[in-house]
Amino acid sequence: MKHCVLITGAAGYVGGMLVDQWASRDDVERIIGVDREDVPEFLKGNEKLVWIQSLTSDDAWKEEAQTYAPTIVLNAAWQIRTLYGHGKEQWDWDVEGSRNVFQFAFATPSVGKLIHFGTASTYSARPTNTLEHRFTEDEPSRGDDYLYAMEKKAAEDALAEEMQKAKEAGRELPVVVVRLAAVTGPRGRFMRERFGLQSALAGTLKGAAVYRLVNIMTWSVPATKKWCRQFIHEDDLCDVLGLIAFTSSAPSFKIYNLAPPGPVVGPHDMGKAVGKKVLLLHPRLIQIMFFVMYHLTRGKVPTSRGGWRFYSFPIVIDGAKVARDFNFTYTYDSLSAFTKTTGRYEYAVPPQKRVH
Repeated sequence: MKHCVLITGAAGYVGGMLVDQWASRDDVERIIGVDREDVPEFLKGNEKLVWIQSLTSDDAWKEEAQTYAPTIVLNAAWQIRTLYGHGKEQWDWDVEGSRNVFQFAFATPSVGKLIHFGTASTYSARPTNTLEHRFTEDEPSRGDDYLYAMEKKAAEDALAEEMQKAKEAGRELPVVVVRLAAVTGPRGRFMRERFGLQSALAGTLKGAAVYRLVNIMTWSVPATKKWCRQFIHEDDLCDVLGLIAFTSSAPSFKIYNLAPPGPVVGPHDMGKAVGKKVLLLHPRLIQIMFFVMYHLTRGKVPTSRGGWRFYSFPIVIDGAKVARDFNFTYTYDSLSAFTKTTGRYEYAVPPQKRVH
């Protein structure tokens, strides 16, 4: 079967990689990229790509997209960094925009599968979480005051509502929600300029004066005793999403955590990776630091309300279910995904910075 894939958020980190890699598949005839940004430079000239510049919360993109009869819809559009003072606008972009994509998928007869990007954050970072417990897909998403997690949960709730409406109308699809750990790799670290955890702690942020301030403040790696991160390598993510998207399945609803097995990245792993000592702090001090930096920089440093808890308390997810269902093996564990530069986009890494 020849597929036409619609990807929202196609100018983003993951969306752009999926366009780039899926365009080389023989079973993909066309890719429709929908994003509020213009087509990225590295995707220009892609002969299979049709670009629609639009917010997903608008309706303008729908009519043009339907003319291409998409068979797969993947919703990756999201404003991850909290917009300072524009919470309602961001909610419309993210939650109502997602609902608009869901309604499009169920209303378009050619669509045979819907995939939505969730997040591990919806399990909520709480003091009772432990480093030993790995959240599975059977555990519910929980309420949170961190806007990113709150919006992602609201989008999943909207998806459940639209699925029920579609079922009552006799229209059922295979629907998959993927809850991701942090994504990293050579493209994320060397091909895109953004405020990232590793660049912030390594003191390599460039540009705005506020970033220079962050470089000065992070003379050490501030962390709490429970701080940890799980990372999924961008190659593993693209590969497993390809299996989810292009493997035929009956109408059903699935949730998959996407994170490799093995140890998480802890404070001392991070310190070694960026060449700095670790300074252990109380979570309350982290909360104060996040509050001050967010308002002092008017959101340029992404430390919005509730975000401090994700820097203080662990969320460790179990990504074994997707490995079992698709006979998939992760190539990278969390630490190697975070520290090595190997992968499909290593060509972007300066030779002196390559780590194998």
